[in-house]
Amino acid sequence: MTSGSHPKPLRMRSAAIACLVLLATLLIPLHGLSGKDAQRQAYYPGKAENWEKRNPEDLGLDPGKLAEAVEFAQTHGWDAPKDLTVSIQRSFAREPHGTSIGPVKERGETNGIILKGGYIVAEWGDTRRVDMTFSVTKSYLSTTAGLALDAGLIRDIQDPVRLYVPDGTFDSEHNAKITWHHLLNQTSDWSGSLWDKPDWADRPPRDVKWDDLKNRPLKEPGTSYKYNDVRVNLLAYCLLQVWRTPLPMVLKDRIMDPIDASPTWRWHGYSNSWVLIDGLKMQSVSGGGHWGGGMFISTRDQARLGLLFLRRGSWNGQQLISEKWIDMLKVPTPANPSYGYMWWLNTGRKPLPSAPEDVFYAAGFGGNYIYIDRENDLIIAVRWVGNTSNLDGIAQRVLAALE
Repeated sequence: MTSGSHPKPLRMRSAAIACLVLLATLLIPLHGLSGKDAQRQAYYPGKAENWEKRNPEDLGLDPGKLAEAVEFAQTHGWDAPKDLTVSIQRSFAREPHGTSIGPVKERGETNGIILKGGYIVAEWGDTRRVDMTFSVTKSYLSTTAGLALDAGLIRDIQDPVRLYVPDGTFDSEHNAKITWHHLLNQTSDWSGSLWDKPDWADRPPRDVKWDDLKNRPLKEPGTSYKYNDVRVNLLAYCLLQVWRTPLPMVLKDRIMDPIDASPTWRWHGYSNSWVLIDGLKMQSVSGGGHWGGGMFISTRDQARLGLLFLRRGSWNGQQLISEKWIDMLKVPTPANPSYGYMWWLNTGRKPLPSAPEDVFYAAGFGGNYIYIDRENDLIIAVRWVGNTSNLDGIAQRVLAALE
C-alpha cells in the first residue's frame, strides 16, 4: 500500500456517504426550504395539456377515499336547467330591472379537478369546456385591483375613489366617502345607477316597497355588507378608468398568459357598457353573470388561477402579483367575517366546517368554486355542484383521503 492511499473498504464507505448526502439533498421537502427555494422547486404545469398527473397514493392520498370525493361531486350536481337564461330568470324573477344585457351561454355538466402539489390527482367531466362562472368573476376583478396597487396606479387602498374617478360618479356627500377598500369588500352602499341598473334593484329585500328602497337612508361606508352586482360593476368601471386599458387585456398580459392558461377564456361586459377612454372605445366588463356576461372560462384554467394564489402569487419563480395583496385579500370584513376582497373566507370554519380556517375560495351561482387550501397544498376547482354545503362535502372527503 503506497503512502496516502486508503483501504478499499474506506473508499467504498466514503462513496456511500457521499451518495446518501446527495440523495438527502434531493429529497428535502418543500416545506423545509426557504420561500424562494420552495417556489423554484415546486411543480408548475406547462402549456396546454402539459399538466402532469400523479397517482394519489404517490402524494399521500388514499385513492379509494379520493374516489368517494369525486363520486360525491358527481352525484350532487346542480339540478337547475342547463339553459342558464331560464335559471337566471327563475332565481332573480322578482327583481325589477332584471333583464339580461350581457351574453348568456348554456352550461355543461358537473365537472372538476383536484390538485395536490400542483399535480392532477383527480379529474372528472369535461374540464376543458368553457362555461359561465358567474360571481367567481369577482375574484378575477379583485385581482386586477391588486395588480393596480402593485403597479402604483392606486396609491393606497384606503384612498377615496373620487380622487381617481372625477367624473361625477362619486360627487354626492355619501358617495364621496367611498374608498377602494369599501368597493372591494362590498360595504360601500354606493347610491346610483350604472348600465341602467339602479343599486337598490339588486337582490332587494322581500318585505320592502320599491319606492321605500329608492329613498332609503344610506349606511356609512364600511359599516354594512351588501352583496350587490351594481357596485361590483362600479368597481370594474373605476378600475378601467385607472388602467386606461380593458381589464381583460390587463388580466391576460399580467396573469393568464404567464400561468399558461388556454386562449379560450373570455371576460364579457354588457351591450351598453361601452365607454370612451383616451379617444378609444372600451367595454367595461361585469363582475358576474347576474345580468349576463362575466368570465367564461374552463375548469382547468380556473385551477391554474387557484394554483397561482396557493403559491402566493408566484409562478415558476416569477412574482406575478404581490404576496402583500394575497394577505390583504384574506383580511375579513368586519361587517361580514366570511368575506375579504371579493374572495370568500372560512373565518371560524364557517361556512366550510370540514376545511381549515385559512382556506379561501371563489364562488359563483350554480356551484362554481375555486377552493384554495395552502395548509394541505390543495386546489379543488369544481363546476355546477349547487351550493357551499356540497363544496364542504367534497372538501371533507378530499381531506379524509389525506388522513
